[in-house]
Amino acid sequence: MVLKIGLVGCGAIGAEIARAIDSGEISGELVAVFDHNVERAEELASSLEVRPILSELEDLVERSDIVVEAASQKAVPEVAKAALERGRDLMIMSVGALLDRSLLRMVEDLAEENGSRVYLPSGAISGLDGLKSAGAGRIDLVTLTTTKNPKGFLGAPYIEEMKIDLDAIKEPQVIFEGTAEEAVVAFPANVNVAATLSLTARGARVMVKIVADPDAEVNIHQITAEGDFGRIITRVENVPSPRNPKTSYLAALSAIATLRSIAEPVKIGT
Repeated sequence: MVLKIGLVGCGAIGAEIARAIDSGEISGELVAVFDHNVERAEELASSLEVRPILSELEDLVERSDIVVEAASQKAVPEVAKAALERGRDLMIMSVGALLDRSLLRMVEDLAEENGSRVYLPSGAISGLDGLKSAGAGRIDLVTLTTTKNPKGFLGAPYIEEMKIDLDAIKEPQVIFEGTAEEAVVAFPANVNVAATLSLTARGARVMVKIVADPDAEVNIHQITAEGDFGRIITRVENVPSPRNPKTSYLAALSAIATLRSIAEPVKIGT
């Protein structure tokens, strides 16, 4: 049975997912795409060998076995409700939205009521399998330090609110320190990984430090987790997406790997 995939969001990550399906890298069919930017959706659909239809959200859900959200945190409530109420599986890329506890409860309740599964790819980090295992015991603290070139933070609400002049940064500078919940609001396009860590750590404190470094050519995420299991330290140096420096190419690859895992009979890893 061919997995029918509906894609919401045709930006950098959505485009990578669509091309992976189109090339056969994912065993499935991209049946429909939706984006509020109709021109962007049309451009993506036209670039594919097997052209999906352009549809509204409700029609896309009806045609799909799984709906992939690759749009924005703001889109998650509407997409999740539409998909889960109709019993469709759902992949959420804008994981930061789920640190809104009321939204997380809604997603969990709808999935349970309608027999759906919700997938949250690991995104631009590594080591989640170890953190999941550690969560079976006690995790005391998780820290995330994210370092990016200042241009990767353009347009972030925190940058605009604090009136930070990114062009004036000439050496590595800490521009934010706070909790994961605060970070995903301040930098919704940059640190979805903080939300993924928070959800995986099952209530443990997750503290985030964000560094702007004008010499940075890669996006760096360094994670330290401590608990009764010992200590886990991981560091990932990600190539920025060629289409959007705010996100890492690995984030798109994690979505592709997750879809591939769903479609394949053998599952590897925790």
